Amino acid sequence: MSGNQTDRSQSESQPVPFLDLGSQHGVLREEVLAALGRVWDSGAFVLGPEVTRLEEQIAQYCQTKYAIGCASGSDALLLALMAYDVGPGDEVILPSFTFFATASAVTRLGARPVFADIEPDTFNIDPLQVQRLITERTRAIIPVHLFGQCARMDHLLQIAQAHHIPLIEDLAQSIGAEWNGRRAGSIGQIGCISFYPTKNLGGAGDGGMLTTNDERLADKLRLLRVHGMKPRYFHRIVGINSRLDSFQAAVLNVKMPYLDRWTAQRQANAQRYEELFAVAGLTDTLKLPVALPQARHVWNQYVIRVPYGQRDPLREYLTQAHIGTEIYYPLGLHEQECFAYLGYRPKDLPNTAQVAREVLALPIFPELSPAQQQRVVACIAEFFRGQRRQAVLVPNLLLRTTPVGHAIPDAQCRAVQQ
Repeated sequence: MSGNQTDRSQSESQPVPFLDLGSQHGVLREEVLAALGRVWDSGAFVLGPEVTRLEEQIAQYCQTKYAIGCASGSDALLLALMAYDVGPGDEVILPSFTFFATASAVTRLGARPVFADIEPDTFNIDPLQVQRLITERTRAIIPVHLFGQCARMDHLLQIAQAHHIPLIEDLAQSIGAEWNGRRAGSIGQIGCISFYPTKNLGGAGDGGMLTTNDERLADKLRLLRVHGMKPRYFHRIVGINSRLDSFQAAVLNVKMPYLDRWTAQRQANAQRYEELFAVAGLTDTLKLPVALPQARHVWNQYVIRVPYGQRDPLREYLTQAHIGTEIYYPLGLHEQECFAYLGYRPKDLPNTAQVAREVLALPIFPELSPAQQQRVVACIAEFFRGQRRQAVLVPNLLLRTTPVGHAIPDAQCRAVQQ
C-alpha cells in the first residue's frame, strides 16, 4: 500500500468527536493560566475586576448598554423573570422544544409555563402560536434562539408590544447571532446568556450574563443577584445568590477576542456540510438545517432531521463508526413527566413532537477539519446505501419501520427501492 493510500485509510477510520474542547484549550492554555494566576494573586474571587471587564465586553458585543454577570444561564432566566415579579398565577409563553432551564425558571417562581409549538424548519418558536396563547395572565414571552439562530423577532416584538408584555430572549446558544442586523440580547427587554463550556463562548464551568438597554432593569438585576442587598447587610428585596466568579470571567476574557473567528469557522463548517450532503445526494433523504436570510446564524449546533424512523438506527451506525452525535432534544418539554400536571398531549404540539423524534446533531465545533466532515457525511451516505440495498431485498422494510402515521410517499418509496 502506498503512503497516500495509508494516510487516506487512516483518516477514513479516525474517530470524529462530537465536541473537542481540547483542541481549543490547548492553544489558550498558557494565556488562561496566566489570567487565573492574576485572579489568585489579587484575591478578588467574586464580582471582581475580571467580571466588570467581561460585563463591559459583553455589553459592547451584544450592542446593549448594560450586561450583568450571574452564576449560570439558568439563573439568568430566573433573574430576568424575577425582575418582572413573575409569580404564582402568572403565565409565561415559551417553546416546548428547548432545554429544560427555560421552563424550570418559570415553574420555580410558581408561574405556569405555556408551551408553544415551533417552526419545523428553524426549530424556533412560531409567532402565530404565541399570538394565540396570550391571555390576561401572560406576564412574559421567552423566545429561545435555538442552535445559534434567532427566532422571528420582528413578529414577536409586534405581538409583545401590542399586548404590553416583556420579551425575554434566551440566547444561551446564540451569542453573536443577529436578526435583521440586530444582535441577540439587544432586541427584547432582557437577554439571557450561558457560558457553559459547550457554548460558542464557553467557560471552565457554569456562568451566565444578562443584557439590557433599560437602566432600571439593570439596577434591579444587579440587586437580585446579591440577595437584594444594598448596602451590605441591608436587603431591599428578596433576591438570590447568583454571582459570577472571577475565575470564570478571567477564562472568558481570554476567549472573548477569539469568538468571531470561532463563529466564522462554525459558519464555514455548516456551509461545507451543505455542500457535502448535496454531492452525496442526501438532500432529499435528510432535512438539513435552514438559515434564514434575515439571520446571522452562529451554529452552536448543526442539527439534521432524519425522517421515517431512521434517526436512531443512523445514530447507532455512526456510534459504531466512532462518530459523535447528540439528540437535542428527545422530548418536547410538554411531554416530560414533571410537566404532566399541565395536561398536554404529544399531538397538542405536532411539530415539536415530530421534530423531537427526528433530530440528530452532528459535530460542528470550530476546529472540525474538512476531512472529519467528509468522513461524517461518507458514513451517513453508506448507512442509507445499506438501507436501500435492504429495501431491494425486502421492498416494504422501510415502510414497516416508519413511525405510526408517517407513510412514505409512493415516489419516495420507489426511489428508496431502486
